[in-house]
Amino acid sequence: MKSTGPHELRKDPLLGRWVAVLNDSLLPSEYVLPSDEEREKRCIFCPGREEETPPEIMSISSCGDDRTGRQWWTRVIPSLDPVFQVEGELGRKGEGMYDRMNGIGANEIIIESPEHFVNPEDMGFEQMARVLTTYRDRMVDLDRDPRFRYTFIYKNEGREAGAKFSHPISHLASTPIIPKRVKEELDGAKRYFAYKDRCVFCDIINEETRAGSRVVLETEKFLAFCPYASKFPFETWIMPKKHNCAFQDIKPDEIEDMAGIFSIILKKLRVSFAVPSYNYYIHSAPNRIPRKDHWHTLGEDFHWHLEIMPRLLRTSGFEWGSGLYVLPTSPELAAKHLKEV
Repeated sequence: MKSTGPHELRKDPLLGRWVAVLNDSLLPSEYVLPSDEEREKRCIFCPGREEETPPEIMSISSCGDDRTGRQWWTRVIPSLDPVFQVEGELGRKGEGMYDRMNGIGANEIIIESPEHFVNPEDMGFEQMARVLTTYRDRMVDLDRDPRFRYTFIYKNEGREAGAKFSHPISHLASTPIIPKRVKEELDGAKRYFAYKDRCVFCDIINEETRAGSRVVLETEKFLAFCPYASKFPFETWIMPKKHNCAFQDIKPDEIEDMAGIFSIILKKLRVSFAVPSYNYYIHSAPNRIPRKDHWHTLGEDFHWHLEIMPRLLRTSGFEWGSGLYVLPTSPELAAKHLKEV
C-alpha cells in the first residue's frame, strides 16, 4: 500500500545539501524505464486526453484560432509522481545528529506543445515565447507562498538526460530549501560583489563580449556563450544583458527576444548532434519573502540565466568523486562550431 504522506528531506551534515528520500522505496526490479513504444501508447499530454491528467493549474489558450481546432498552446498540471507535496507543514526536526523535514513544496509539468512530435522551437518563436511566459507566470504565483524558498524550472530531453516521456514537456519544482548548486552560485556572486562592488555575471558578459571567442549568438537583449570553465562539452548559457536577478521580472519584449535566441541555440545543438539528449534549467533569485534581510544585496549581486547541458558523455567516477570535470572540447572550439552551424 502506497503512503499518502509527504516524502522526507534529509540534510547531509558534511556538505550541507538536502536530499529527498521517497516514502515508497523501489525494489531493484523496479529500476527499469518503459520502452519508447510503451511511452507513446500512454501519452496523456496530447490534446483530447485532458480529462486523463490531474486538474489543470493554468494554460495559454489558443481558442481554436489556428484552424486546427486545438484549444491550448501550453498547459500546466501537477506532476504525475511528485516529490513535493503542497499540503502540510514543514515539520523540521532533529533526529540524533541529523536534520530532517517534510517534503513540502510543489511539482508541476509544463506541457510545451500540443503536438506530440513537435518541440516548441520548431513551432516558431511565438510558441517558445508562450513557454517562457508560462514559466514566468508559474514562478510568480509560487513565490507568494512563504513556505517555498526556491522555484526551479528544468527540462530533461532524451533518455540520457532523464526524460521519462517523449511529449515535449518541462518541469517545475518549488522547494522549502535552496538547492546546494544554486546556493553556491548565490554565495559566490555575493562574495564577488563584496570584493569588487560589481555583479560577477555582468562582468562575465562584458568579458565574453570583449573576447568574442566563446560567444555563440548575440541579440539586442541576450548573449549566448560557452562558459570559460564549462563542466560539459558544448555547455551553453543564455544571459540577459540587462542586470536583473529574477527571471520572474522578465518583460514581454525580453521574452520575445529570448524566445528567438533560445530556439536557435536548441536547433544548432540538434543539427550538430542529430538527436541530442540535454538538460536545461533556469537559475533565478530565491524567494525573498522568508529571509528578506539575508538577501538584501541580491538585486545587485545576482543575475538570472539559463544553462543548457548537452549529455554527450557519461560522467565518470573521477568527476563524481573529485568534482573536477574533464572537458574534451574547449569552450572556444565548441562556440566556433555552434556559431557556424
